[in-house]
Amino acid sequence: MKVFANREIRILFRTVLAVWAVALALTQGIVWHTTHVFSFGLLLVFLLLGGCLWGVLFRYFQRQSALLEQAVQQIQSCLDGNPDARLDCDREGELYRLFHSVNALAAVLSAHADNEQREKRFLKNTIADISHQLKTPLAALNIYNGLLQDEAVSPSEVKEFADLSEQELDRIETLVQNLLKITRLDAGSVVLEKKNENVAEMVQDIARQYHYRAKQEQKKLVLSGSEAVTLWCDRDWMPEAVDNLVKNALDHTKSGDTIQVEWNALPSMVQIKVRDNGSGIHPEDLYHIFKRFYRSRFSQDTQGIGLGLPLAKAVVEAHHGTIEVDSELGKGTTFTLNFPIPTKL
Repeated sequence: MKVFANREIRILFRTVLAVWAVALALTQGIVWHTTHVFSFGLLLVFLLLGGCLWGVLFRYFQRQSALLEQAVQQIQSCLDGNPDARLDCDREGELYRLFHSVNALAAVLSAHADNEQREKRFLKNTIADISHQLKTPLAALNIYNGLLQDEAVSPSEVKEFADLSEQELDRIETLVQNLLKITRLDAGSVVLEKKNENVAEMVQDIARQYHYRAKQEQKKLVLSGSEAVTLWCDRDWMPEAVDNLVKNALDHTKSGDTIQVEWNALPSMVQIKVRDNGSGIHPEDLYHIFKRFYRSRFSQDTQGIGLGLPLAKAVVEAHHGTIEVDSELGKGTTFTLNFPIPTKL
C-alpha cells in the first residue's frame, strides 16, 4: 500500500499499535488484579476502538497520499511544459498553504519562461533585421569595389564610386551607432545626467547640423519658441530624440516644404513639436512607426534603416516623457514630445 510506503507513517502506526497493546495489557491486568477474571468485553471494546482508530488514521493518510500523488503529477506536468498545471489549494490547512506557494512559484517560473521566449524571438528577429539591413550596403560596397578594380574606370568614375561607397559606409555606421544607443537604453546602462538645459540652444545646435542639407534640398527649417524655456534633461541624450525627428521630417518632405520645430513651457510640462507639411504617414503605419526596423509598404524611402523613431521614443521615455504623432496623408506630420516638469509632479 502506498500509505505504508512512507517510513514515518509506518513508525506512527507501529507506535499506535504498541500504545494500544500496552493499554490493553494494563487494563486487563488491573481487571485481573481486582476480579481475577479475564474480561472478553473489555478486549472487544479495545479491538473496536483500535480498529476505528486504525481506520481513521489509514483513511486520513490515504487521502493525504492521494493529494500528494496528484500534486506530484501536476508538478511533473508543469515541468513537462504545461503552463496551466496548478495544484488544488482552495481549502485550509498547512498542506494547502504549501500548494498555494507551489502555484505561486509555478506562475513566476511560467512568467519567466514566457519572457525568455519573447526575448529569444526578439533577439532572433533583431538579428534577422540587422542582417537584412547590412546586406544591402555590403552588396553595394562589393559592387563598387569590383568596379574600382577595373582598370578601364576613369578618374571621374573612381570618385563617383568612392563617394557612393562612403555613403554606404555611413549607412552602416549609423545602423551600428543607433543599435548601440538603443541597446544601452534598453539595458538601463545609461545614467542620465540631468540639468536645466536651455531648449532654444539645443534646437539651434540641431538646426545648424541640418542647415546645409535643408539649403541643398531647398527646404525651410523654421524654429519658434521662447529663449527662456528650460528642460530638465541630459544634454547629450535629449538632442538625439529631436535630431532624429528633424532628420525624419527632412527624409519625407519635398523641395519647397517646411520643417518647423517649436517649443513651449506649459503649466505642467515642457512641450516640443516637430512639424512638417510633407507626404504624411499612412494610417496603416501609425501604430507601427516606433517599431525597430519597421518598413512601410507605402514608403518611398529606400535609405532609412528604421531606427530613428524607435531611438527617439527610447530617449523620450528615459526622460519620463511621452511622444505622440499626428499625421494626414499629403498634408504632413507632427511629432509632439511632452516632458513633465519635476516641480509639478
